[in-house]
Amino acid sequence: MRVTHIITRLVIGGAQENTLATVRGLRARPGLDVKLISGPTTGPEGSLENSAREIFAGAADDGFTIIPELVRPVHPLKDFLALRKLEKILRAQSPDIVHTHSGKAGILGRLAAKRAGVPLIIHHIHGPSFGNFQGAAANFIFTAAERHAGKVTDHFIVVAEAMQRRYLAAGIGRAENYTKIFSGFALEPFLAVKPESELRRQLGFAPNDFVIGQVARFAPRKGQADLLNAFRALLPDCPHARLLFVGDGWRRGELESQVKNLGLADKVVFTGLVPPEDVPRQLGVMDCLAHLSTFPEGLPRALPQALAAGKPVVAYDFDGAEEVCRDNETGFLIRTGDIKMVVEKLLVLANHPALREKLGRTGTAFVQENFSVEKMVADQYNLYLKLAGAVGVQVSACKARATG
Repeated sequence: MRVTHIITRLVIGGAQENTLATVRGLRARPGLDVKLISGPTTGPEGSLENSAREIFAGAADDGFTIIPELVRPVHPLKDFLALRKLEKILRAQSPDIVHTHSGKAGILGRLAAKRAGVPLIIHHIHGPSFGNFQGAAANFIFTAAERHAGKVTDHFIVVAEAMQRRYLAAGIGRAENYTKIFSGFALEPFLAVKPESELRRQLGFAPNDFVIGQVARFAPRKGQADLLNAFRALLPDCPHARLLFVGDGWRRGELESQVKNLGLADKVVFTGLVPPEDVPRQLGVMDCLAHLSTFPEGLPRALPQALAAGKPVVAYDFDGAEEVCRDNETGFLIRTGDIKMVVEKLLVLANHPALREKLGRTGTAFVQENFSVEKMVADQYNLYLKLAGAVGVQVSACKARATG
């Protein structure tokens, strides 16, 4: 079977890492010819384009294509040109399956696939492309576009049940057209995390400091402001608490200025952007991870990564967080916006190292069972076979090794 994946851009992020891991894993599966199309990667979040090129290095044909007009913002002219180019490329590739990711590529890619006569169209919902997190006009446009694209979509993959509920509530698809597959990642570096005493020292933390970490982009609704407010409220009862922000984005400067003005510069550390392979080391510095985001993102990747490293998590009960941050089992799930409760639970973790260890162990076991790349790829592969057989796509070359 020929499969083409389409994504808007390859910044450093969960959806992008998921897509590349999927493409890499599927290319090793029998009977699959897998290609990837992306828009250009721009912005301060970093780029995974080189990783994509490495996946296709040495391939007989050019399996990785960038369409300059496939940009994230709404742009009528570029969107029209991207749609035409996508249709042209898909007609030339003649895939049996088109598997789209992210908002813009998901909409244009599915419409182009339908126009190109692709037999099976799958859309992967890593996070919603519509909602009150954007302006009214953009929300109206994307909701209408998702409903329209949904009519030509044969199946949806969601990374969390919260995404299925959100899309069904918007009248997109039917329940039987959805499959949940957790977003897998390479577990080994996280399972191997040990206390990073030397890196702690380099970052300015003392051995007995209680380090609260966050791994996220600096963008609206990603929770940095709430976490800083909770941290300030925690300090009187926990003066040895420290805060570690891992990531970058256009709002970083604003938060750094706020930290300085509050006189907290000696207690808050910003690492800036770190490559994905360095995230396990940063987690080794932390005693827990706090994720107070209200940005629609399906299931925040930082949560299972922290749990894999044995770190308990404190998270707002938003979108798919509840499926990983299981209250009193792997961490504490907090009603969104309840900063007072965040402070209370952080203080509990600060004062009870044995509890941190217990929650971390439970979280590690859960992630090992559910979040391996191998499981994610096998689940998608077997779903391909099931859906392809239902629409008459030839899968005989694949059936013999359809295992997971």
